[in-house]
Amino acid sequence: MTDTVPGRSGRARPRRPPTIHDVAAQAGVSRGTVSRVLQGGHNVSPASREAVDAAIRKLNYVVNRAARSLVTQRAGSIAFLLSETQDVFFEDPNITTLLRGCTTALAGHDIPLVVMTAGTEAERRRISPYLSAHPVDGVLLFSSHRGNPMIEYLQRADLPFVCCGKPLGRHGAVSYVSADDREGARTMVQYLIESGRRRIATIAGPQDTPGGLERLLGYREMLAEQGIRYDKRLVVSGDYSRASGEACMQDLLSRVPDLDAVFVASDLMADGALIAIKRAGRRIPDDIAVGGFDDAPVAVTADPQLTTIRQPWSRISETMVRLLLAQINGEGTATVILPTELVIRTSA
Repeated sequence: MTDTVPGRSGRARPRRPPTIHDVAAQAGVSRGTVSRVLQGGHNVSPASREAVDAAIRKLNYVVNRAARSLVTQRAGSIAFLLSETQDVFFEDPNITTLLRGCTTALAGHDIPLVVMTAGTEAERRRISPYLSAHPVDGVLLFSSHRGNPMIEYLQRADLPFVCCGKPLGRHGAVSYVSADDREGARTMVQYLIESGRRRIATIAGPQDTPGGLERLLGYREMLAEQGIRYDKRLVVSGDYSRASGEACMQDLLSRVPDLDAVFVASDLMADGALIAIKRAGRRIPDDIAVGGFDDAPVAVTADPQLTTIRQPWSRISETMVRLLLAQINGEGTATVILPTELVIRTSA
């Protein structure tokens, strides 16, 4: 029910929403102190911040974003930009996980997230004029295919941005956050070798992406360290989809039927590999052990459940948001590489 106050005619009229002045009076501080709290709490004592927060809760104060934007010259929002086709947005569970994490991290700063896709040339043409007007304060950029044109565009538009994954190619100083793909791959291959496997294949990711390159490199490094000869017949590349994992596994089985393990560069592809292995009448993990990468939800719903490398999704999202907000506030670019973790289940 809407709060009301009596009007001159005796009829009720809506109560005026609380203003920043009301919050200041309730908290016993200046309007400037309230403004600083709303902009992050810089140069505000803990006692004053606590008083302002309590006043905001008591009065149910809601920030007037339009008014604040006029003062700060900021849009007050952040873009989640997926530089992939829209089908990836709906099919890749990792994108949904990252979106949820970024939304949660920004909620703590009272900043809304605007979701955009720019996976085709037509979409990039539509989105470029929009971003040129700076309707957002910064961009969280997902998908770092080699030659991704959005990186150069964001640099020209002078918009702060942070990439998920190491950008490939020369882009100057670019902020990014990544899991340690190479070390994660090394850990998985070492586990398979220590489990007694010797004919270890891999279904790599796209070789124009950092994850695809780094995970394949980690696979090759660990084989060499363990004295196992690299055999290019044991290597195929997919596109991170379930269908490509199934097709690649079928190809491997036809070319190298005596393989006894496969390291797959994503859980979704690994789920497709399980389908091909079972269709060929091979037992998992008795005949062929399967290791994935990501620890996506499909790792638990797969049959059998996937042994995999866990990416720290929450930390990736939180760190991307932290680096982007720092850039918006005038700090320089930065890179962060986060550790991964082996999760042992029943597929290997």
